[in-house]
Amino acid sequence: MSLGRYAMYGVLLLLALYAIGPMVLFAFNALKTQPGLAASPLGLPTHPQWHNFVDAWQQANMGAGLRNSAVLVIATALGVCVISGCAAYAMSRLRVPGSNFFIFYLLVTTALPIQLFLVPLFYLWTKLGLYDNLFGLIVIYWAIFSPFATLLIRSFMVGVPKAYEEAARIDGAGEWRVLTRVVLPMVWPGFLTAALVAGLSAYNEFMLAVTFIQSSDKMPVSTAFFSFKSGYTQDYTLVSAGGLIMVIPVLIAFLLLQRRFVEGYTSSGMTG
Repeated sequence: MSLGRYAMYGVLLLLALYAIGPMVLFAFNALKTQPGLAASPLGLPTHPQWHNFVDAWQQANMGAGLRNSAVLVIATALGVCVISGCAAYAMSRLRVPGSNFFIFYLLVTTALPIQLFLVPLFYLWTKLGLYDNLFGLIVIYWAIFSPFATLLIRSFMVGVPKAYEEAARIDGAGEWRVLTRVVLPMVWPGFLTAALVAGLSAYNEFMLAVTFIQSSDKMPVSTAFFSFKSGYTQDYTLVSAGGLIMVIPVLIAFLLLQRRFVEGYTSSGMTG
């Protein structure tokens, strides 16, 4: 092999170590005791402590957290697809006055940090009875994840020839039938990509979840790490074990859907 090929393999190996190394170290730390972790934070576990996973699961009530996260992910993904799909169809196919302004507005809203709206949003949600409510958190996720999803799905719809829709309208189809029977089957990779992005973002989101959810039985799994703190100290072995438990569902979902996700994201034209 040529020198260039060796160099390419070397760079790929470094990138693989950069990506996998932290997860391997995380797994090692999850199998150590607290003194063992303090003595050798980068070394192998000498006596694996498998009970750390059981302790993390029970102490953080991760079963309830995963169940709540599943509700958040599914509801967020479905809601974002419905909201963004309708908005994208309107901006790409219907003659909406000021559609260019709406596109600019969506670009601006995706750039604004949610921290700017925390105080008024907290006050409003308290008045509406949506505080400490999973549905209230889902509505917030719909609002913050829909702008990007709208632009993503719109980029798919722009590439669909209008001749198919015109033929359907000649046959008497209305706008809803054109959207669901003609456009949707051709742009479903865009909906799948938007659902995956919104779902993974909702699963990993922490700040809004810990701000708007107070009851321990309603908290998603991303807030479980508070349970491993005792006074001013934190059990990092349980943090590592709980982190691995949290990562496993996302890793499985990504491995199953990575081809569709990458194809949909790259073919949309949103990667620049």
